[in-house]
Amino acid sequence: EGNLPICSQGGLIHTMQRLMANESLRQNRLGWLTDDLKVTKDKGEVLLFTGCAYQLGTIYADRINYLKEVPRSAVKILNAAGVTPVVMPDEVCCGHDLLWLGDEESFFKLMDRNIELIKATGAKKVVFTCPECYRTFDIDYQDFSGDLPFEMMHISEFVADAVTEGRLRLGKLERKFTYHDSCRLGRHMKVYDPPREVLAAIQGAQLIEMPRSREKASCCGVNAWANCDETGKKMQIDRLMEAKKTGADAMLTFCPKCEVHFSCATHNKVPVEKSLVDIPVEDFTITIAKALEGK
Repeated sequence: EGNLPICSQGGLIHTMQRLMANESLRQNRLGWLTDDLKVTKDKGEVLLFTGCAYQLGTIYADRINYLKEVPRSAVKILNAAGVTPVVMPDEVCCGHDLLWLGDEESFFKLMDRNIELIKATGAKKVVFTCPECYRTFDIDYQDFSGDLPFEMMHISEFVADAVTEGRLRLGKLERKFTYHDSCRLGRHMKVYDPPREVLAAIQGAQLIEMPRSREKASCCGVNAWANCDETGKKMQIDRLMEAKKTGADAMLTFCPKCEVHFSCATHNKVPVEKSLVDIPVEDFTITIAKALEGK
């Protein structure tokens, strides 16, 4: 007999994810789209899997506009590289959190639905912004469902390749950054170099590494929206202090959960002097899009 973890936000996020496992549910996941973005909703070579990050704005109201910028920024990047991506109005959650909570029934429904939807688009490559979605598809889906008929890559890998091949040029952004290697993108997927290669390609950007980076990077303290307790908060404070000590203008991360958890920690009461953890936490995908415009 096991013990259920304490779920964040009263389990509301997991309820939303389970609702998406219901095949009769029809949704429109494209409320973030703006007229300046070039996408197709039917068929294409490259598909952008947007993940659930931007939907968290229904819970974290102060983050809603910022979180919607993640998929928008990803499309801007793909467009700049000459790609018009497929985006799916009926995309569902990848199931990462439910799998790690032990709800395999809901996870398998989500997995089967996503694979079916992507196959219908004819996409040969799927690009992910969320490290957890990337890991879930590349490892868990293929463990349970066999080899998938499309290539999978993270947005940082796509950008690094596009810059190297001359398909994408990043502009100027004169700021000092430190980079947080999230658990899923780093230790699980071994994607360490591409984010750093991307930052090196941004004119004027400077990377200042934290003492704990790459394989030794600290976790943000919370996984699958569960067990957001004092231990997790201490891990967040310790990591923010480590980032602040680098003297960087901001800490970058690709993981939406890391961004939300760290930002939440900086805005809440902390057991240390506020100035010791007062460092902006920014989504790397959004920062890349800003570099395209030289802002």
